[in-house]
Amino acid sequence: MECNTRILAARLLLAGGVISLSTPAAADFIKDSKASLELRNFYFNRDFRQYNAAQSKQEEWAQGFLLRYESGYTEGLIGVGFDAIGLLGVKLDSSPDRAGSGLLKRHSDTRKGAQDEYGEMGLTAKLRTSKSTLKLGTLLPKLPTVLANDSRLLPQTFEGVQLTSLEIDGLTVDAGRLTQVNQRDSSDYEDMSITRTGAKGIISRRVDSDSFDFASLNYKWTGNLTTGYAYGHLDNFYDQHMVNLTYILPVTTGQSLKSDLRFARSKDDGGSNVDNNAFGAMFTYSLGSHAFGLGYQAMRGNTGFAYINGTDPFLLNFVQISDFASKDERSWQARYDYNFAAIGIPGLTFMTRYLNGSNVDLGSNRPEGKEWERDTDIGYVVQGGPLKNVGVKWRNATVRSTNFGNDQDENRLIISYTLPIW
Repeated sequence: MECNTRILAARLLLAGGVISLSTPAAADFIKDSKASLELRNFYFNRDFRQYNAAQSKQEEWAQGFLLRYESGYTEGLIGVGFDAIGLLGVKLDSSPDRAGSGLLKRHSDTRKGAQDEYGEMGLTAKLRTSKSTLKLGTLLPKLPTVLANDSRLLPQTFEGVQLTSLEIDGLTVDAGRLTQVNQRDSSDYEDMSITRTGAKGIISRRVDSDSFDFASLNYKWTGNLTTGYAYGHLDNFYDQHMVNLTYILPVTTGQSLKSDLRFARSKDDGGSNVDNNAFGAMFTYSLGSHAFGLGYQAMRGNTGFAYINGTDPFLLNFVQISDFASKDERSWQARYDYNFAAIGIPGLTFMTRYLNGSNVDLGSNRPEGKEWERDTDIGYVVQGGPLKNVGVKWRNATVRSTNFGNDQDENRLIISYTLPIW
């Protein structure tokens, strides 16, 4: 019988409340709790530059409120606690012909544009014993096979159950199941689907799925070496196996070389044609406040890379707009980062990168697809005074493609501040 995670979470929360009020354990339950309110002001502008674009521009401005609460745990063999998250997005500027940026929820009749406000509240029951924690309810997973997207006004959330174990030093084990997703511009939970962006060539019998099973192992061998394995299964769509290795080689004082290697094998589970091998390698040389990176990513198989719609895929060349994960695509990346603290301006950072993809298989009798993307981020966090910890970030991107995709110019301006409540 299908498990209703919201009902189970509510029952566990009630049980936890009874325990916390009826025993001295309430002290840790309350003492170890914390709450914060994040204010996120977001301006988004995307121009579609191709001559035949159905919509010439997406441009919206909105204010987000993200209230987070994490309780401590009751004492005893099994500690009980709960987390809560409240999300509210408010429209500041939009119109029907400029909607669809992902910042705001749209009316069911899209001709009416964006709604004035939208939001949700999520509850998560949690049980802890030794160094293992079981969470049930609203989840924001951060795993190679499923990484909740938080690149707009409000984050993408899921419903499900997740077990995290740290019983062995250096080893992190995660396992669980997701059953529903609430997209970043929505207030409604729905079944999960597979991404259709780019030219991935994925065909499936079903349009959605009500279960995603996952498991992962991440082991930190030393302070510089980490390896991982992850498994994901989106019912009716695909099975996926991932391995990764990260190693930081100290060169000399203030200098190091970081190697980030990733491989994923994805195949159908009988309900689709998914067949993909994805390889990525990124090497970053840090020299004081400078960092220089070079990366390469390759797709092989009968389709492009498969992942849950709306999530951030575990790909080195997934950047601001494109994932460079279409069928047979080969792409490379050059990146540069600089921290202005080295010249006496702490809190100011800069990043720029260029990616180029080619060899995209668009089908018989069609020329190969090509694309490139250029990104620039400039961010500043106020270090003192009445505006301390206020963050300002400008993100700019340009995408151009040949034979497929959209040509886009994009700007995002984000002002954020997190207020600790206790």
